[in-house]
Amino acid sequence: MKRLGRQTWEYDHQPRIIGRATVVGPDEGKGPLSSDFDYIYDNLEIGEKTWEKAERKLFEQASQLALVNANLTKEELHYFVGGDLMNQIISSSFSARQLGAPYLGVFGACSTSMETLALAAMIVDSGAGDYVLAGTVSHNCTVEKQFRYPTEYGSQKPPYAQYTVTGSGCGVISRTGEGPVIAKATVGRIMDLGIKDPFNMGAAMAPAAADTIISHFRDTGLEPGYYDLIVTGDLASVGLPITKELLHKEGIPMEQTVFNDCGLMIYDREKQPQVVAGGSGCGCSATVTYGHILNRMQKGDLKRVLVVATGALLSPLSYQQGESIPCIAHAVAIEQGG
Repeated sequence: MKRLGRQTWEYDHQPRIIGRATVVGPDEGKGPLSSDFDYIYDNLEIGEKTWEKAERKLFEQASQLALVNANLTKEELHYFVGGDLMNQIISSSFSARQLGAPYLGVFGACSTSMETLALAAMIVDSGAGDYVLAGTVSHNCTVEKQFRYPTEYGSQKPPYAQYTVTGSGCGVISRTGEGPVIAKATVGRIMDLGIKDPFNMGAAMAPAAADTIISHFRDTGLEPGYYDLIVTGDLASVGLPITKELLHKEGIPMEQTVFNDCGLMIYDREKQPQVVAGGSGCGCSATVTYGHILNRMQKGDLKRVLVVATGALLSPLSYQQGESIPCIAHAVAIEQGG
């Protein structure tokens, strides 16, 4: 790999996404991107006794489908890089148990989708593995129970709250084969402006998104117009405008490209008022990227995309102790390949 500046690297051997899959829940299936998902469940239980087991099932199914779409068996997989929002990333670890591949578990909160993709591409680019699976998952009810209030509690949400996506997105990375190329990755820094409200994720994560975007263009020497689409992970209706304002103050010409957010793309907020400010969760940017965005690239609608997945690195423990919310964003540049 070639290092560009302080935070960015460029992949020399053009690792590709040769297989991918997305599995989502009922609310995501009723949204505007429903045709881009491989499988849609019509209920949140997904045939399991607990929300946590349902989340794991989403991940296991998405990983299996990604391997099928890559024409691989799990025995041919060299590494699995995964993470999620559950305590001790147990959805990923239990899914790794089912896959049986050497496993690297990572936690980047909602930025995990691009963190796992960047690391999987690094393994492939270095020659340490020929086939690496990257992926993540989230479930609305597990996240609400862990970080805020259980769904059964029926608490009223403030208008700036976001709705955790129930879904899993996975991709198989390889040096050979056909598929979009993973061109560059920019690793984010921790940004914390003192927000303590666990409902206000968009405002908390916006500075991290802006910082990573600024770092990406500083390190690469590119301008936003190089990309057909720049999309943040899950800033939704509150965080995206803040990010735009921060970038404008830094003189980053975002008007050169289409700038959107996965949390705004996955739901129709007028028809789905329960999502409040929009989507969030590990599954938000994962399902939109591995589903909708890569489908558009396959059709030729997009040639170059920068996905900037954001994450709020709080825990119930840190929140209860009155700590503010440290946030991060990781960006991956995906370009149309042969």
